[in-house]
Amino acid sequence: MAMSYLEFERPIAELASKIDELSGMGKDSGVNIAEEVERLNSKKDKLVEQIYSKATRAQVCQLSRHPDRPYILDYIPQMFDDFQELHGDRAFADDGAIVGGVASFRGRSVMVVGHQKGRDTKEKLKRNFGMPRPEGYRKALRLFKLAERFEIPVLTFIDTAGAWPGIDAEERGQSEAIARNLQELAALRTPVICTVIGEGGSGGALAIGVGDRMFMQQFSTYSVISPEGCAAILWRDRAHADEAAEALKPTALDLKELGLIDEIIPEPKEGAHRNIKEASELMGDVLEKALNKLLNTPVDKLIAARTKRLRNLGSFSS
Repeated sequence: MAMSYLEFERPIAELASKIDELSGMGKDSGVNIAEEVERLNSKKDKLVEQIYSKATRAQVCQLSRHPDRPYILDYIPQMFDDFQELHGDRAFADDGAIVGGVASFRGRSVMVVGHQKGRDTKEKLKRNFGMPRPEGYRKALRLFKLAERFEIPVLTFIDTAGAWPGIDAEERGQSEAIARNLQELAALRTPVICTVIGEGGSGGALAIGVGDRMFMQQFSTYSVISPEGCAAILWRDRAHADEAAEALKPTALDLKELGLIDEIIPEPKEGAHRNIKEASELMGDVLEKALNKLLNTPVDKLIAARTKRLRNLGSFSS
């Protein structure tokens, strides 16, 4: 499958193309070019480290929504066994932008809930570009309460530009659905671990983002608004998106420094979109460690600690 490259990744793409071309020539001609290929691969590794280590906030925003970046339905086969998807909010409809169901995670039952964007045009329309309507959040809430009833932990995976801003969503109570989820998650009597795997946008992300632990993958973002949306409001010009990204500080490193997340989950050297298997293992190890600790905590202490954690988020001056 052909790989997609962002503009700032072009030097990597050009070098990768040379390596592929040279490897092909070696096979066809029978000439041993292993030494030269190894030299170019070493050069590529150094280039990758240089480019990614110096990525600006705007570039990290681009990586968080990279066209090849894994979605929840890509991670589920890698990280979970026996996934059984559950549909509908039992009130209006089934929202394809939210995927959820019961699965086995390293030997224990869990409830998995997350956003799904879609790859091609047909799936993007089916999933509403990963932007849930009220019925999506009500479906998520139904699954949260189901997990609570059967005493199984909840794992949420955040990847959305935000909740759907359409008139139909407002008519069916978008703000109430999000607020209800925040309230219920804060008091849910079972462990909840939230992980940003791509783009965490506004209340649409927060509606499944309240829990005992908050993790972000290395090249994910979490913000009240996208840099483009911020630029359109403040400057009335999306050309200021890079400037807006610097002001918003939406990267995992920024949020860790601000104390808004618990841990940054490392990604493979070129990002999760280049090696989903390794990305899944890295994320799974962090989730398993956190889950083991939370499951050994009595429920009343769990909720008390969650409440304290939520109340301590942010800072203010009088």
